[in-house]
Amino acid sequence: MPGKEEIRKLRKLSQQLAYTSIQMHEAIGRKAGMSGTDHKYLGFLLQQGEMTAGEFSTITGLTTGAVTSLIDRFEKKKLVKRQPDKTDRRKVIIVPDTEKITKLFKPLYEDFQHSTEKQLATFSSEELKVLERYFLTAIEIMNHKIETIHQEQ
Repeated sequence: MPGKEEIRKLRKLSQQLAYTSIQMHEAIGRKAGMSGTDHKYLGFLLQQGEMTAGEFSTITGLTTGAVTSLIDRFEKKKLVKRQPDKTDRRKVIIVPDTEKITKLFKPLYEDFQHSTEKQLATFSSEELKVLERYFLTAIEIMNHKIETIHQEQ
């Protein structure tokens, strides 16, 4: 069982990783002409595909007003378009322009992806399984915290 010092060291490294990730995504976002936060929210649309503004609000945790402003900014850059829902005209579907988004961000990520793939290739299969278990359980813990906060509101 790890000691308190080992756990403290790993928690500090985890925090540093999170902070450095924020800084990197902010730099990439700025290079692409948006904030790092907008860039990451655009990633939700890229991963999930088209969805209603309400669904986007739910998965991001943003208010509907904030989602409207965010979509306005993406639409202005022609990265998404709004289209009426064919089954319910009261709803609007947000459709990401995957090709345009990929074209914008691919050059900004290629070297990073190459470096991380190279780094991961240095680990054994067993070590990769440990990393996978860490990430999966860390995500689970964070999702639980998010749910707990939402239930308290």
